[in-house]
Amino acid sequence: MKVRGARDSRPGPLRTHPRDSYALFLLPGALAFLAVVVVPFLMNTGVSFTDWQGVGSPEWSGLANYRELMDDAEFWASFRHSLFMVVAMAAIPTALGLVLAAALFDHVDKYFGSRVTAALRACFYLPQVLPVAVAGIVWSWILAPDDGSLNALLKAVGLGGWQQDWLGDPDLALYSVMGVLVWVQLGFPLVVFMAGLQRLDPQLHEAAELDGAGWWRRFRHITLPQLRPEVSVVLTWCTIAALKVFGAVYVLTEGGPGGATDVPSYFSFTTFFEKTQVGYGAAVSTVLTVIILALSLAGLRLQRRAEDAEEGGHA
Repeated sequence: MKVRGARDSRPGPLRTHPRDSYALFLLPGALAFLAVVVVPFLMNTGVSFTDWQGVGSPEWSGLANYRELMDDAEFWASFRHSLFMVVAMAAIPTALGLVLAAALFDHVDKYFGSRVTAALRACFYLPQVLPVAVAGIVWSWILAPDDGSLNALLKAVGLGGWQQDWLGDPDLALYSVMGVLVWVQLGFPLVVFMAGLQRLDPQLHEAAELDGAGWWRRFRHITLPQLRPEVSVVLTWCTIAALKVFGAVYVLTEGGPGGATDVPSYFSFTTFFEKTQVGYGAAVSTVLTVIILALSLAGLRLQRRAEDAEEGGHA
């Protein structure tokens, strides 16, 4: 018989806060990140301070590889080419993706229905899911100088004088690769921006339309300011992808002709495996990693500012 008012001395069930178990779910990912990213990066950084050909024992050289890197014209040329890749994979796809996403969302979906919009969105995104090797080989056939589809098309429409060696001319190769990368990258910002458009308040557009604002004014003053977080994410993600680009350059031109399309990642690859200058190649990849990390942190800060500005605008 239990006396009223007496405290039950039996131990109750152990109470744990739900957050106490979160670390268990994060542990596998943290271990994988440590094993796949952190440890190889530290090992690569250590090798960058040595003179090593990949065989035998590395010899400590201190900052010699980095001093040589600062005076290496080939590295700086490859880095300048990366700036062109940033234009091709970040700036142009972001601008085109914004306009196309708004056009699909505002016009195509309105007049042709959601199925047509979804089909066009999938067509734009298809290059993102194609293997880089497959896309590169197909484009090398298209841009071939003798029997390529592009030159054949130009000849068929009476523009035979415009036929070029698109990937073999040092003056055109970089721009040809940029064109292919725009085609590959366009689908990603398009999908992100279309997802962002779905969260916007349609009453703002309706009110602006009643006031006589055209599509371009509504896009510029209503749509674009509210898509700042998405724009920050896309620019950061695409810029990092542009700095890391390797597969398209390897398949299309192998950095040629004459280094006209060489980029830091491919320059590091050839230094590692063709010239067998492992320490120097490690220094190139270390510098590239530090640049990417700095840009990532800057992008996260810009994204946070954009989100804060949007929350302040809604307040």
